[in-house]
Amino acid sequence: MADRAEFQVSGDGGEPVVAVSGDWVSATIGRAPDRLLEQMKRSPGARVDVSRLGRVDTAGAFALLRATDCDLSTELFADRPDTQRLIEFIREEARTERRPEPKRHPFYDLLVRAGEGVVQFGLTFGRILAFAGRLMLTLFNTVKRPSRLRTASTVDLMERAGVDALPVVCVTSFFVGAVIAFLGAQLLAQFGASVFTVELIGISVMREFGVVITGVLLAGRSASSFAAEIGAMKMNQEVDAMQVLGIDPFEALVLPRLIAMVLMTPILTFAATIAGLGGGMLVVWSVLDVTPTVFTNRLVSIVGETHFYVGMSKAPIIGAVVALIGCQQGMEVGGDVEALGRRVTAAVVQAIFAIILIDAVFALTYMQFNI
Repeated sequence: MADRAEFQVSGDGGEPVVAVSGDWVSATIGRAPDRLLEQMKRSPGARVDVSRLGRVDTAGAFALLRATDCDLSTELFADRPDTQRLIEFIREEARTERRPEPKRHPFYDLLVRAGEGVVQFGLTFGRILAFAGRLMLTLFNTVKRPSRLRTASTVDLMERAGVDALPVVCVTSFFVGAVIAFLGAQLLAQFGASVFTVELIGISVMREFGVVITGVLLAGRSASSFAAEIGAMKMNQEVDAMQVLGIDPFEALVLPRLIAMVLMTPILTFAATIAGLGGGMLVVWSVLDVTPTVFTNRLVSIVGETHFYVGMSKAPIIGAVVALIGCQQGMEVGGDVEALGRRVTAAVVQAIFAIILIDAVFALTYMQFNI
């Protein structure tokens, strides 16, 4: 059983002696350090006797040094080298000057965070490019040897990432088209041009909103799913096991997801466009009394098919980017659940950002070519 930390004060030829005893460890030290400190203040020239000292840990060593103002001689522990080293180590740490961190201006911290963000953006972009390069190499090898393509996995992913997403894509696009029709009818009515609501709906839905809404929903649905699935396999070391067995993870995990998204995104975009036009047509029919026949005729004769092809041309690129970012973030997952959560969040955010950026690039490009 451990003895509690104690000390006794006695006189030896007029020189006070403080004899410490017991175990000076965190479990038994109690209030002894404070009492010893008060005693040493009342007897500044007292000599410390450690002949009856028991066990000593970091807390006990610090208490003895604090009471003696770091003037406790290590020669007292000559027969206890472990305690001697501990006392010397604590003494050096206690004497080390603790310099307070300088106060920085909030604007300086803002600049630091902005700089770190730019650096992280560049590093992330570089990793995505490297990942895309390896994926393209895998695709090239698969084209040379089509038998290496995992058809069953690709078809299953087409169903999960494409067909299962059809209801939410159509419903969302339907209401987006309806909102555009409501706003267009109200705004254009102020100028006596309510009839042009049909053109507004057709151009906005076919050219922009159909593909953008589809891409954003796929970013939240498929990119996060790909990152979570591959990230969980990475955490369980299944990806490492595949490499040990001679299976290329890019060929088994990434390529089927890329192909599935490239094939299914145009189909989802087409369905979203039809649903958006249907929502707009229903609104203008009920609000402006424009019949479906007139709505369709104005779409075909005035809006034309160019805007439809412009929107559809973006779909495969957006699908490929969503799959690429989702799989790349999944491959970056570490060994803990927190890393998985961060990567899933990053996959969604980066995919949405990439979709908006790609749409802007396409818009500027088509504007330059007057398309």
